[in-house]
Amino acid sequence: MAAPRRRLVHRIPLRLRHHWKPAAFLAVGLTCLLVFLGDARITPFVTSASTADADEITDDVTGTVGLFDASQPHSIQLAYDQTDFDDMMSKFQKDGEKEYIEADLTIDGVYLNDVGIRLKGNSTLQSLRSGSGNGQRKGNGPGGFPQRGAEGQQGGAEGQQGGTGGRQAPAEDGDQQAPAEDGGGMAGGQGGGMAQFDLSAAKPEELPWLISIDEYVEGRAYDGQREISLRPGVDDALPLNEALSLSLMKRSGQTAESYAFGTLKVNNRPAVTRLMVENPSKDYVDTEIGTKGVAYKARAGGSFDYVGDDPTDYETSFKQLNMEGSQDLSPVMRLLKWVNQASDKEFAEDLDEYVDVESFAEYVATQNLLLNFDDMAGPGNNYVLWYDLASRKFSVLGWDFNLTFSGTATTGPDESTSMGGGGGMARGAAGGAMPSGAPSEAPDGTAQPPGAGQNDTGQIDKGGGMAGGMGGNILKERFLDTDAFDSVYHAAYKKLYRQFFGSGYATDALATLVTQAKAAGADADGVAKTASSLRSTLTTRTKSLAKNEVITG
Repeated sequence: MAAPRRRLVHRIPLRLRHHWKPAAFLAVGLTCLLVFLGDARITPFVTSASTADADEITDDVTGTVGLFDASQPHSIQLAYDQTDFDDMMSKFQKDGEKEYIEADLTIDGVYLNDVGIRLKGNSTLQSLRSGSGNGQRKGNGPGGFPQRGAEGQQGGAEGQQGGTGGRQAPAEDGDQQAPAEDGGGMAGGQGGGMAQFDLSAAKPEELPWLISIDEYVEGRAYDGQREISLRPGVDDALPLNEALSLSLMKRSGQTAESYAFGTLKVNNRPAVTRLMVENPSKDYVDTEIGTKGVAYKARAGGSFDYVGDDPTDYETSFKQLNMEGSQDLSPVMRLLKWVNQASDKEFAEDLDEYVDVESFAEYVATQNLLLNFDDMAGPGNNYVLWYDLASRKFSVLGWDFNLTFSGTATTGPDESTSMGGGGGMARGAAGGAMPSGAPSEAPDGTAQPPGAGQNDTGQIDKGGGMAGGMGGNILKERFLDTDAFDSVYHAAYKKLYRQFFGSGYATDALATLVTQAKAAGADADGVAKTASSLRSTLTTRTKSLAKNEVITG
């Protein structure tokens, strides 16, 4: 006799039959969510007041000397597989993607295996994709600014072929495929001008590099640093201007990256002297700023616009450097909404509820004094927003100063210096021409149209930054346009002028930097040439500003 067939219900496991109601409710609930919310975006907000940060260093390798100890000579050696490098270069030249490859690092005699290295910059690297790639630096035109020869318009640097070696770097630190991340490509060091580089894959020791200590070894750091930036510029283009700017900011008590000169040797290539600089990161925040706030680094190509209440819409404009998981972008969104929507009266009366006004005045004054061609209003978006959790106010911090001391040395406190303003223009002008003598190209190497940033009457356009999105920042512009903030801005300017220039500190600091660069092996003639031009700019700037009523008043 055939065995009786089991009822369908008996084929369901006993445990599930006993607990069918919760399972049924769960199934019905999921179905409802799919039907009614299937095409809706769920936006997560972090509401915790915690200051915890899970991204911690677990293996801090101690160096023989402090990484940025300027009194000590430093040496860096990088060794990597040539095939990996060729593949990385091929990928970059083809798609503009900057990928990490593995390398072994020896720094001041300490060996670290399996670090990550990748190209750093955007316009800095243009010649690797569209220039001649012969490794020669181009001559400077009038005012010390670069002349771009016909060879700079030719395509293909090195013409290498290859695969996809390495891991693609995330678009994170403003170093993405966008307008100039570091204002770069035109590293200063030519006094009131800039030097443009024709980089070559055949000279990897001259390339701008980002070294990631923990890229392949999680939690590892060297002397408290997980990232080290090797800035562009060697020989007569060594960026003394950037080092000087950082030194002046340290002098005034402002937050600034640490730096030092050192020799770099890549595989069996000749050694060159480079400027290594602390890279803005969580470790930089913890060391230089503190742990009682949140840092948001502006990304290249990002904006200061308010675009709604969805935090994911701001991820292309800002990267949160610390406290991920316990804090979010909500404070930035509130700031952007208010700055963009406040009336002039509200802006004048209530700015101090959102921004540390005295600190911001100091930031703006510093950028003018240093003739920073690419600050928060420049195309590179080179700034960090610091949100103090106690005061619930923002401060603005600068970084990447390789375009300082560019343009007109006689620019006054109420004239703009940024690429979004142009030296000698009325303060607060959002758009406009670049500083006097500036190159006729945008930082990405594309030609600037005649009268870029001006309207058809030849006047400076207001409110939109430089033509083509080349600069401008509404917070800085509104601050400078508001008469109520004149006194705090001018007071900060006068104080910083005396600390930087009036005291003679800038020229003394430059002499010290020249000594440090030579001790690190820099070409003596090249350094002397760079220092002479920069010293001339300092002299002109000091004398010109000494007569300004903001200083004399």
